[in-house]
Amino acid sequence: MKSEDGFSLTELLIVLAIIGILIMIAVPLYQNVTTRAKTTEAKTQLAFLHTLQRVYHLEHDTYAADFTAIGFEHEKMITEGGRARYTIEIESAGPAGYVASATSIIDFDNDGVFNKWQVDEEGTVEQVIPD
Repeated sequence: MKSEDGFSLTELLIVLAIIGILIMIAVPLYQNVTTRAKTTEAKTQLAFLHTLQRVYHLEHDTYAADFTAIGFEHEKMITEGGRARYTIEIESAGPAGYVASATSIIDFDNDGVFNKWQVDEEGTVEQVIPD
C-alpha cells in the first residue's frame, strides 16, 4: 500500500487551537504596549511645556497663562489630519505656580474614560485619570 503524506484533521485542529491561545495571550499585551506608547506623547509635551514655563518664570517672575507667551505650539490633532492625541492646556498660572494638563481625545481602551496627565511648577508629571 501507498502511504499518504499530509496532516490529519486532528493535527490541524490542535495547531489551530495553539495558535488561538497564543493570539489570546498576545493581543492584550500588544494593546498595553500601544497605550503606553501613546501616553508618552502626553508626558513629553508636558515636560517640554514645563521647560518653557521655567524659562518664562526666570524672565518674568510669574508663570504664563497662555501658550503664545512661552512660544508653545500645539501639534495638529489626529482628528484634523495631524498626529496629536492629547489636548494640552494651562489650567492655572500665576507667580507661585502653574498647572497644565494633557487630556486624550481618544478613548484608548473603549471604556468611556479619557486619559489625563498633569504637570506643575515642580515639573512633576503625573497621571490624573488613567485609561
